Amino acid sequence: MRTETMQVRTGGRPEVHDLTSDCSAFVRGEGDGLLSVFVPHATAGVAILETGAGSDDDLLIALDELLPRDDRWRHRHGSHGHGRDHVLPALIAPSITIPVVDGALTLGTWQSICLVDTNVDNAVRTVRLSFLAG
Repeated sequence: MRTETMQVRTGGRPEVHDLTSDCSAFVRGEGDGLLSVFVPHATAGVAILETGAGSDDDLLIALDELLPRDDRWRHRHGSHGHGRDHVLPALIAPSITIPVVDGALTLGTWQSICLVDTNVDNAVRTVRLSFLAG
């Protein structure tokens, strides 16, 4: 298995950050296998969705509606409503696996690999990419 980490700056606001080009570059030149994308954080996840056509913003709006940033959360350290960020990985998993064929991701036409980060208290995230040859 080949693995490496990269740092992603998400800033102080909720963000859907497209990782697709980084993932493509990581598997380029490989043969067939599996790419694992993992974020070792209790308040972030990884999703496959369309970006650039509004779906990324729609996801953040849906998360705000589903997980409001208010005082209902028992987990109360950090910024106002931060407890909701700790529930996020139960809905948007911290890892995904993508098949790789002949060194290329097998994503659909409009699919992108994205880091989903709603935690405004942590501006830098680690993403681990791992390739397992088949």
